[in-house]
Amino acid sequence: MAANRYHHPLDRFISGADKALRVIAGVASASRPTPAAHAADAALSESEQRHAAGLMRVNHVGEVCAQALYNSQARFAKSDAMKLQFEQAGREEEDHLAWTAQRLAELGSRTSLLNPLFYAGAYAVGTVAAYLGDAHSLGFVVETERQVEAHLASHLDRLPPQDAKSRAIVEQMRVDEVAHGAAAQALGAATTPLPVRVVMQGMAKVMTGSAYYI
Repeated sequence: MAANRYHHPLDRFISGADKALRVIAGVASASRPTPAAHAADAALSESEQRHAAGLMRVNHVGEVCAQALYNSQARFAKSDAMKLQFEQAGREEEDHLAWTAQRLAELGSRTSLLNPLFYAGAYAVGTVAAYLGDAHSLGFVVETERQVEAHLASHLDRLPPQDAKSRAIVEQMRVDEVAHGAAAQALGAATTPLPVRVVMQGMAKVMTGSAYYI
């Protein structure tokens, strides 16, 4: 009976809505301590602090989108094995969500006001990817993680050199994203077509450009 209730469409809808509301509201719990815990505090000028906060807000938005993608892909995956894979990846990504939110608070800033829109858009994209089949859905993960890894690497270049706390978080996020992409590739990901990759890059530019400020 419990298994049937779990798989009932209404139960899945309620569970998905609860996850969405918690992500948008910034309610996240990390299973690992923040990598910034042992990093030294640094004196930042007002402009450096504002810049670091902008970059970390962009990273937080990326994790909001990751939650939406993995939630939708898990819900509409074709096999139970894929559902479990996406759910596990989503739980690991929740660490990033909590770490970036905490760092934003430490920098005296806030998460993006556009999070509801970003979540909805990413959820829609993840749903389409899932309906194309598990191989294409995994391919979408591989390409997403590749772009995110490059994006995080660029942030390591752009963050204030003395901001060891933000840099520690971003570096661990980068390592995790590479691992998630490799895991999806190993499960039989299909190659994402070039036009789709270009569209994804364009959407990412819009997201990062707006989230830095709003």
